[in-house]
Amino acid sequence: MEIEMKGFEDIQKVGQENLDVAVKSFGEVNKGVQAIATEVTDYTKKAMEDGSVAFEKLIGVKSVEQAIEVQTQYAKKAYEDYVSQATKIGEMYVDLAKEFYKPVETALTKKA
Repeated sequence: MEIEMKGFEDIQKVGQENLDVAVKSFGEVNKGVQAIATEVTDYTKKAMEDGSVAFEKLIGVKSVEQAIEVQTQYAKKAYEDYVSQATKIGEMYVDLAKEFYKPVETALTKKA
C-alpha cells in the first residue's frame, strides 16, 4: 500500500511541477504580448501624427514642386519608420518565444 502512495505522490509532484512551468510560461507570454501591443499602439499614434503634419504641410504649399517634395519626404520617413518598427516588433516576438520556452527548457533539462 505504501508503494502505491509513493507512486501517487510522485505523479502529483510531477503534475504540480508541470503546472508551475505552464503558469510561468503563460505569465511571460502575457508580459511580452502587452509590450508588443504597447509598441504597436505607440507606433500607430506616431504614424497618425506624422500623417497629419504632412497633410498640414501639403495644405500650405504654393507649387506642385513643393507638394511633391512634402509627399516625398513623408513617404521616405514613413517607410523608414515602418521598416524600423517591423524589425523591432520582430525582435520582440523572438524574445517572447525565447522567454516562453525558457521554463519548459529548464524543466526538461532538470528531468533529463
